Amino acid sequence: MDDSTILRLLVERSEDAAVELERKYGAACRKLASGILPDPRDAEECVNDALLRVWNSVPPEAPSMLGAYLLRVTRNLAIDRRRKSSAQMRSAITVCIDELAECLPSDSDVELEVQNAELAKVLSGFLEGLKRMDRLVFVRRYWYFDTAPEIASATGLSHQAVRTKLSRTRKKLRIYLEKLNERNNCDEYKGS
Repeated sequence: MDDSTILRLLVERSEDAAVELERKYGAACRKLASGILPDPRDAEECVNDALLRVWNSVPPEAPSMLGAYLLRVTRNLAIDRRRKSSAQMRSAITVCIDELAECLPSDSDVELEVQNAELAKVLSGFLEGLKRMDRLVFVRRYWYFDTAPEIASATGLSHQAVRTKLSRTRKKLRIYLEKLNERNNCDEYKGS
């Protein structure tokens, strides 16, 4: 069943919408949640919560990309659940965030200037400029939180090649953000 039909069923409040949504995207949501949450029961509960959240948000929401919307909801719920449940060791999520934090220029207000929607546009623009394999490795690490060995296994690259690609891509991201910040500062200066 296509997304527009599922959306129509959601708007009509048909229970078939939930069934079709789970059938079409449930496996992808479970894989994503399982990559973030160590307990399979937590991952399954997270997927169910995400399906319910989408059920409750459509309408008035009418996402243009239903699968991406559901995956984003699943990811956010899984991260929230992980944050609440793990205070012991640094998790894979924290490691990923720390790795990306190195990319942000320390002498700028990029984090404040670029709000969530703008940041998504900036990252999309950055990712579009990458080679296909670099983009795949980056997204698997920082969106799905896959480990370097998992990425190596999925892509056929060596573990070291994955780590090298991630390091080089983070450096490229840092340069990209610094240039963006310089342009924004120049635009502000010209405007005043």
